Amino acid sequence: MSPLVEISHAYAPRFAEFAFEPAFTAAVDQHVAELRDRLEASGAGLVPGAPDRESLTDYALGFLDGLAELDWREPVGHDYAVCRLTAITWLVTRHGLLPEQRTGEE
Repeated sequence: MSPLVEISHAYAPRFAEFAFEPAFTAAVDQHVAELRDRLEASGAGLVPGAPDRESLTDYALGFLDGLAELDWREPVGHDYAVCRLTAITWLVTRHGLLPEQRTGEE
């Protein structure tokens, strides 16, 4: 299973927390912005472009590897990793980057 699929299935339920956790929402938004900058998905227009799926997948794999090396376990609340993984999920969902979300544009 692709890391984007695994992350998305695990962290999409966290979107429900946006309704009652404004600090979490703001933190995820900052992570999304940082990921867009890192993956060069920002654009000159008002609506940022989609990140490259392969680049985001590579980033996600490296991030997951780093968490495994640290023996990270998901906390009850929101730490840096939860925010980052939720941001990855948001980008995947927003831009339809999962295979089942993709249309015939390729």
